[in-house]
Amino acid sequence: MKKSVFLLQIPQFILSCLVIFSLPASANQWQALYKRPTEIPFPSNNLYSAEKAALGKMLFFDPRLSQNFNMTCATCHNPSFGWEDATTLSVGAQNTALERHSPTVINAAWGNQFFWDGRAPTLEEQAQGPIESTVEMNTPMTVVVERLSAVPQYQTWFQRAFNGEGVTSENIKKAIATFERTIVSGIAPFDRWIEGDENAISHQAKRGFELFNGKALCMTCHTGWNFTDNRFHDIALSGNDKGLGGRTNNPLENFAFKTPGLRNIGQRAPYMHDGRFKTLEEVIEHYSSDLVMRESRSPQLISIQLTSQDVADIKAFLLTLTGDDKPVTLPILPY
Repeated sequence: MKKSVFLLQIPQFILSCLVIFSLPASANQWQALYKRPTEIPFPSNNLYSAEKAALGKMLFFDPRLSQNFNMTCATCHNPSFGWEDATTLSVGAQNTALERHSPTVINAAWGNQFFWDGRAPTLEEQAQGPIESTVEMNTPMTVVVERLSAVPQYQTWFQRAFNGEGVTSENIKKAIATFERTIVSGIAPFDRWIEGDENAISHQAKRGFELFNGKALCMTCHTGWNFTDNRFHDIALSGNDKGLGGRTNNPLENFAFKTPGLRNIGQRAPYMHDGRFKTLEEVIEHYSSDLVMRESRSPQLISIQLTSQDVADIKAFLLTLTGDDKPVTLPILPY
């Protein structure tokens, strides 16, 4: 699918003449891999407009999308917690404990499959999933259309954003997805370092970056500026949730979950698809522990040995990925 782009106000990075502390000979190549994009991609069938994004923000924070008017998209994707939630497992309709921790919405514009098991091929389909799920917001889209159609200001907003098409299920999904695509992590200390500011991150964080791309093998799956390959891997976590394999019935895809991006990772505890790890140290130490052996285990997951200092250094690097994000203001909801 062709994509349009929306220009971000991000300066081009100066990748030449950098003096990198204790990095391998291929440091400039690593830097090129982590260069931030300057544009947000939008699909050709849902191009960006300011009106559509503003409408999507209203819908994202509107409890009228939930059956009992007590939940919003932000209930599980809270901007205060890195656009996910702070509980081990998310909580849905009627205080129902869900089976997984909510994934972040940050930088979703660069994703290609959504949810931990990839069951939604687009952000538009992802937006519909929690609304209609009986254990989450529990509202059929037909009911959402009826509710919003009864609000005069929403009628006006939809007419404006969708060239007179009005309130429809498809337009609700498109508006929410457009807003979600604008949720982009801000420039972080790591980015300023990549631009050439040697004082932007500590020597410890620079050692962590070297480990990330070297002995620790983190970059095997956490690639690119958003630090994810957007693929699915069995990383040898215990449990009965089969992830991707539970959806595809392919035993080689059992226990495989989508690689999360690492931007703003310091704000997003707890970690993993089930929120089992409370700290970044626990996450890093998992990869140097005795890993479960099974046929679905990712071939990219091999045994490594990390010292306590290595773990501390990698964590220091990861914390440099938190951006200088602007505070999120709540929209005034239509009536």
